[in-house]
Amino acid sequence: MKAIFDRIYSNLLEQIETGKYPYQSFLPSESELAKDYTCSHNTVRRAIRLLAQGGYVQPINGKGVRVIWLPVEREAFKIGGIETFKEAARRSGLHAMTKVLSIEHASVTESFACESGFPVGSDVTHVERVRYIDGHAAILDRNWYLTELVPNLTPAIAEDSIYDYVEGTLGMRVTTSRRTFTAEKALKADREAIDLDGYDFVAVVTNHTFNDNGIMFEYTQSRHHPKHFSFTTVALRDQL
Repeated sequence: MKAIFDRIYSNLLEQIETGKYPYQSFLPSESELAKDYTCSHNTVRRAIRLLAQGGYVQPINGKGVRVIWLPVEREAFKIGGIETFKEAARRSGLHAMTKVLSIEHASVTESFACESGFPVGSDVTHVERVRYIDGHAAILDRNWYLTELVPNLTPAIAEDSIYDYVEGTLGMRVTTSRRTFTAEKALKADREAIDLDGYDFVAVVTNHTFNDNGIMFEYTQSRHHPKHFSFTTVALRDQL
């Protein structure tokens, strides 16, 4: 069961993103929200703090909580959070589809160990998928999972959501992902999988993802069509 503050956060987030509380409007007062949700003021403040951290609202002393979120025209993925492709598509209102190209096992070589961080000789499951956004092949996902921790991957699981399987079925907690963003010349595999429309480069997001025991279970390269590449984050300036 979700905590009350998480339910308040989710409800307000949905209402902001669907336009009930548009850009530059104010949320209901803290007292009104506490009454509506039958909870304490501290619980409301906790939900508001999460919205502020996500760049959705800004509390203003003496005035209330102003909505500062604007929808983006391009597909947006989150830099600061760990979000699946399916979750990002649902949040952004996009029609998304996944096509699984291959699933195979491999033993980690010394060179791949240096690149990925997996131990030499460990068994990994290599998954290649194409992500379609509104009918266009926009992303080539190249994933490697430590087979010991993520066993029995199937095309059906990979087509739906591997994280749903990892968290829901296997019960693993996904906690941390280290990310690197680069622009690289398109490879033959990129040109074959993605509708590049004349572009000769791709935007690449490399992820090293860890569970709550500090073990890296996933190494991923997401290779994006430049036209559909848009990551968002929120930056806060330190008060001097």
